[in-house]
Amino acid sequence: MNDMEIIDMWFDPRCPWAWIASRWLLEAERVRDVRVRFHVMSLVVLNEGREIDPWYREWLTPGMGPVRVAIAVEDKYGPDALRDFYTALGERIHLDKSPIGPELYVAALTELGLDPVLADAADTTDHDESLLASHEAGMGPVGDAAGTPVIHVAGAAFFGPVVSPTPRGEEAGRLWDAVRTLATIDGFSEIKRPRDGRPVVAR
Repeated sequence: MNDMEIIDMWFDPRCPWAWIASRWLLEAERVRDVRVRFHVMSLVVLNEGREIDPWYREWLTPGMGPVRVAIAVEDKYGPDALRDFYTALGERIHLDKSPIGPELYVAALTELGLDPVLADAADTTDHDESLLASHEAGMGPVGDAAGTPVIHVAGAAFFGPVVSPTPRGEEAGRLWDAVRTLATIDGFSEIKRPRDGRPVVAR
């Protein structure tokens, strides 16, 4: 484990693009000598005070609940528990289309044997200091123009990659190789092509 390269990824539990990127990184763990550490950011915090489309503002409305519960899990149980909680929560949000609310949080917590009382964190500010610190640690190096996913690797911070569907097997490894290479190129900042279609989510 000590020889593995660490990839730090910041996610908002409701973002489908972050979910796809997280599943890619877990797939990359299977074919490359890497380990992913997951961290929480908040799209609500990111967009506070911004002029955004009404539909997106409405979509953001319940967004603090999931991030607050996720950071509460990390505060109480540590990063490994957060990693597992993201999967349990994300499968319900992105695959099962479960509504955002207490039942969602309790189900994900209970599956992992975590204290279901942490679901109450969704409606309090008790963990907001930790949330804001985690958010800033991830988003600060990439700037406010980025969203999620954000990854830090080899001393570089990136928004992305934005990809769909999830690369599997050696394709996941090849994408990781490309991202790792770009991270080591001094002066590299951006590459982009048009995005076609909606996110295709899977486990």
